[in-house]
Amino acid sequence: MHNYTREDILKMVEEEDVGFIRLQFTDIYGTIKNMAVTVSQLEKALDNRCVFDGSSVEGFAELGESDMYLYPDLNTFEIFPWRPQQGKVARMICDVHYPDGRPFELDPRYILKKVVKEAEEMGYTLKASPECEFFLFHTDEDGIPTTITHEQGSSFDVGPLDLGENARRDMVLTLEDMGFNVETSHHELAPAQHEIDFHYDDALSTADNIVTFRMVVKTIAKRHGLHATFMPKPKIETAGSGMHMNLSLWKDGKNIFRDDTDKNGMSQEGYQFMGGILEHIKAITCITNPTVNSYKRFVPGYEAPVYITWSGKSRSPLIRIPAMRGEHTRLELRSPDPSANPYLALAVLLAAGLDGIKNSIKPIGSIDLNAQKMTDEQRASLHIDMLPQSLPEAINELEQDSFIKDVLGRELSTKMIDSHKKAYHEYCMQVTDWEIANYLHKI
Repeated sequence: MHNYTREDILKMVEEEDVGFIRLQFTDIYGTIKNMAVTVSQLEKALDNRCVFDGSSVEGFAELGESDMYLYPDLNTFEIFPWRPQQGKVARMICDVHYPDGRPFELDPRYILKKVVKEAEEMGYTLKASPECEFFLFHTDEDGIPTTITHEQGSSFDVGPLDLGENARRDMVLTLEDMGFNVETSHHELAPAQHEIDFHYDDALSTADNIVTFRMVVKTIAKRHGLHATFMPKPKIETAGSGMHMNLSLWKDGKNIFRDDTDKNGMSQEGYQFMGGILEHIKAITCITNPTVNSYKRFVPGYEAPVYITWSGKSRSPLIRIPAMRGEHTRLELRSPDPSANPYLALAVLLAAGLDGIKNSIKPIGSIDLNAQKMTDEQRASLHIDMLPQSLPEAINELEQDSFIKDVLGRELSTKMIDSHKKAYHEYCMQVTDWEIANYLHKI
């Protein structure tokens, strides 16, 4: 992580011939917003004096209190490698504040920073590493995205089966130019599906990186004449895209999940952290899987988890303990998808894990078999529960979990619940191609 000063920023802008600076922030859904300034206005931006109309951002402020100020995080300064070499374009990620200097409580980045601070007060640092999946599809003659692809590649295929190989390579090189430590990249299970994984970092940096990652992937895909989508399930007949989240907790420079005497290599704090997540996972699902489409991914027969289980051996449960142990001991939560707001997702996961440690919550027993292949009777005998199977189910779970609502803040919780209910109502009002095909000629 950088540790830039104001003088560092001014010097880099001059030396690198930066002509344009984007001040980025995200709305409550995790969508990037920005306000751009030229170099002549940079000092004003660094003085936290750039103002925008918060009432124009969905889910933010009402008209009566709409003036919001952007406070740039200097450590997020990056130059976009794909922009011109003269008059370059850079960005800084910002926190949102009221005119009197108070942090804006609906700013997702602020919500994550609050939970991170609570962890720090307990002596902990969360380190997280996402596994981000996405699809690359063709656009039509007007540049409108489609779900069409000519390739038939599958997991770990190479060209010529993997027709997205060149685009993915350019994405990785661009990410590395922007300071990412990319660990692996490869073709995923479904045709046109890809995955890029980057090294773990602290929670705030990871959330910033996910937002930046999505922007880079979409930008480079467009330069290759393709459309990159993080929609969880764009095609019914193929696997959906997940964003598995690898989590570990550190204290005094050591991974406190590590316990070499345990059969899974996991400490009591690690099990309790897992127990807290499992305790709140149904409500958390409304945050980690926030769209109507998210629940099309939770279908038995594909790789996405459906049942609430964990294992130190199997690759199929909701939470698994990967084989790499010692300092690499971690939990891998397999349910989140890339439509999630990463700031809110990491905030609720960290808060739930800390709740597990505070209250010594023990997880249910491990299930080392694939729960999707069990009978209903077998699952019932083992008391195996399911994740929410629709957005309304997840909304209902969030409404009943006062702990998770308090993490988000009651105002943001209410706005998100209302927004999700509105989205689901609009979805239910649609007349789909399936309905036309099945009813039009029969009724």
